[in-house]
Amino acid sequence: MKNVFDEVYTLDKKCYEKFELSEDILMEHAAYTMAIEIYKRFKKNSSILIICGPGNNGADGITLGRILHKDYKINLFIPFGTKSKMSQIQFKRAKNIGLKPIYKIIKSDVFVDALFGSGLNKPLDKKSCDIIKQINQINSFKIACDIPSGINTKGEIFPLAFKADLTISMGAYKTPLFSDFAKDYVGKIKVADLGISHKIYEEKSDTFLLQKKDLKLPFRNQQNTNKGTFGHTVFIAGEKKGAVIFASLAAFAFGSGLCSVVSNDNIILPPEIMQNKSLPKNQTAIVMGMGLGKNYDMNIMESIIKNTKIPLVIDADLFSDKIILKILSTRENIILTPHPKEFASVLNLLDNSKLKPQDIQKDRFSFARDFTKRFKNVTLLLKGSNTLIAQNGKIYINTYGTSTLSKGGSGDVLSGMIGALLSQGRTTLEAAISASLAHSLSGKKYKKANYSLSPQDIIKGIKCL
Repeated sequence: MKNVFDEVYTLDKKCYEKFELSEDILMEHAAYTMAIEIYKRFKKNSSILIICGPGNNGADGITLGRILHKDYKINLFIPFGTKSKMSQIQFKRAKNIGLKPIYKIIKSDVFVDALFGSGLNKPLDKKSCDIIKQINQINSFKIACDIPSGINTKGEIFPLAFKADLTISMGAYKTPLFSDFAKDYVGKIKVADLGISHKIYEEKSDTFLLQKKDLKLPFRNQQNTNKGTFGHTVFIAGEKKGAVIFASLAAFAFGSGLCSVVSNDNIILPPEIMQNKSLPKNQTAIVMGMGLGKNYDMNIMESIIKNTKIPLVIDADLFSDKIILKILSTRENIILTPHPKEFASVLNLLDNSKLKPQDIQKDRFSFARDFTKRFKNVTLLLKGSNTLIAQNGKIYINTYGTSTLSKGGSGDVLSGMIGALLSQGRTTLEAAISASLAHSLSGKKYKKANYSLSPQDIIKGIKCL
């Protein structure tokens, strides 16, 4: 996993003051990293239009143009002039080697957005919006320098943004790049070195970007085993029985040795899934909430609340039920898996507030961080375009999810997978991270039309990771 930062000004400042690396040196390295990406991706003499803002983001763009000049057909579009000291210096250097600005947007093979970058704290003006809107409509490869212009410090679109195929973040990964709003604008994200190792440039962080290698699949390396070795995952059925069927099948496919559904009704279950009227004694993880409704067995619920040692996964209907307050106040080893509307419901029940899903979406990182600082017994998996997994104020970002997974039953499968890993001895954080990654990668590897995925397809996919 990689470190992610809310801002990198303090990291840049350390370079200036502690390591005597000037702003000029950092800028040259940033531009050279962008240049390397262009050399790797595009043939010489391709046309490149670099849109440069008046500040240091624009200066990065001008520097890039100077490096690429003569190898490519470079045009600099500088609609607001050069205002910062570094942009004026870099523009003078560019003019000295023969680069001249142009005064309108022209069709090019590549567009580079160096208008504003990180730190945007107010909506874009009309002229900037018109420029970005015009470029977004052109079918060419688009690169954003640092952060696509129009994305603010919290990752919101203000009011529109440059739609990049590739974003090259200066120095380190930044949280605004991983908001749900930014997902459709950032493209692939890479980090530009600034003339110093990341190990020296970066400080400690409490936010992390998950990578594929962070997925730890439940492979069975021990041979002297039986089905009990791999746990017994229990699912509490409610009004909608299909939800627990999907969840239990997912758990079984993800390594749980035994899976049982607890229900007073007779359910037609797959033959590998057992049914009980009460909680089995050899349970190792409990999963509940999906399809539960309001008419659940209170005796079973009270028994689950009292059994504090067994890890518990909570999903769906329980997030709008006041029983969640008792669970949070008394239970250990809890994983919550809400989407934003469900998370708002939990917070509203806790604080008698009136949060809406859009309030959560505007500040996902802060809400997730604050909640898990408040409830240290909880691991939170906040669903979204980029899933956030939080524990004790630390956040882990899973960016591998796709709209392919936006189907009914997908969340039930995820909860079952988490339960399976808990049954096999994983911690709540380990289970949430690996189940989330496996779930996302199953959807990402789906080969058929991206609108056609079913819960069964996700389960089939996790068998082939």
